[in-house]
Amino acid sequence: MRAAREGREGEARRVPAPAQAATRGEGLPAGLEELRGAIEAIDRELVRLIAERVAMARQVGTVKRKAGMPALDPAREAAVVRHAGHLARQAGVSDEDVRYIFWHLIGLSRRAQMEEE
Repeated sequence: MRAAREGREGEARRVPAPAQAATRGEGLPAGLEELRGAIEAIDRELVRLIAERVAMARQVGTVKRKAGMPALDPAREAAVVRHAGHLARQAGVSDEDVRYIFWHLIGLSRRAQMEEE
């Protein structure tokens, strides 16, 4: 391995880290950069949707406060997570992983509802 890092006279030569090479697009298989770009677009959309969900949760919190309801609704939260698991199975995605993500989304939404209290 040392030989791969040394030049002719035994001097160390710079070997780019995989992450550095990947960000420059050097040595990447054809189409990989485009696929990564598509994934980044999906990530942007996911973050936009999460922000939209949080904004909706704030509105739900306002309505609940006006109605004298508590922000915490464990039965509703569990139903949302169960439904997400069902949708995941239909989509061919791990329902366990999706339920995990949804518990975090619900926590984020609950905190947003409680911000106004």
